[in-house]
Amino acid sequence: MLSRTAADLFWLSRYLERAENTARMLDVAHSMAMMPAGRSAEQELTAPLRVTGTLEAFRDQHARLNVAALYQYLAWDSSHPASIFSCLRVARENAHAVRGRITTEMWETLNATWLELNRMRSGRHAALKPFCDWVKERSHLWRGATVGTLARGDAFHFLRLGTFLERADNSARMLEVKQLDAAEEGSTLRDYYHWSALLQALGALESHQDAFLGRIDADTVAELLILRSDTPRSLRSCLEEINNTLAHIEGPQGRRAKGIARTLLAQLEFGSLAELRTAGLGQFLAHFLGTIDRIGSGIREEYLESA
Repeated sequence: MLSRTAADLFWLSRYLERAENTARMLDVAHSMAMMPAGRSAEQELTAPLRVTGTLEAFRDQHARLNVAALYQYLAWDSSHPASIFSCLRVARENAHAVRGRITTEMWETLNATWLELNRMRSGRHAALKPFCDWVKERSHLWRGATVGTLARGDAFHFLRLGTFLERADNSARMLEVKQLDAAEEGSTLRDYYHWSALLQALGALESHQDAFLGRIDADTVAELLILRSDTPRSLRSCLEEINNTLAHIEGPQGRRAKGIARTLLAQLEFGSLAELRTAGLGQFLAHFLGTIDRIGSGIREEYLESA
């Protein structure tokens, strides 16, 4: 496969995953801002901006932070490269560039998403929650079409790599921000709302309830979202998918990325929550994010930018 084609597939899936992640964060931040117990609405609304590292950029453009301004910035602002609109635009452009390497059902699903998004943008925007639900639904349809119709060759593998690298990065960033928030609050009731919001944003609330019988606190959430392999958006689950996918890509490239990914996965497989707490959970998450960035750099250098 040409490196240019691999890059288009890799970034296509990263941007689609990023759009879904942004919709999840936006939806939960909106819900948390209306909770009677917890921090102020403005504080809750900063969470997705802090996760994406765009708080200062938002403040440069908007005098006040409220639901309407946040929705416009994260969902519809075409000048903001990480908005849902921008992510879906770039994903569709990449899909068009590799039209011959994806299936008809995959292309039709993504193209229909783009056309409907533009109809929404040219008319009256949907309300925030229905729009976020729509983005998540379209993302699920895309993944279903991909898993259900695409041959398990290099195209499939580079799409999977993009998805799980983006997902691992987002899960770690959200957990890092919520850890900081909980440390500042120091209230059992507010902790409950913090961790419930994080679990909702990562689609893991039901999984947590099944695993821990309704008990929600910092330790159970950290165990589920860092160390459990049966939770789709946990750090360990994402690393397992990254390692499995790298192992299926044929050729001599990727030694650096594979080595870094295997080492990080071993830390999650053989580590414990007590060890993470002793070393410092914040330090671990910072290490994890730096390592994910190194894996991404290795993939770009060894697969996507080769001659």
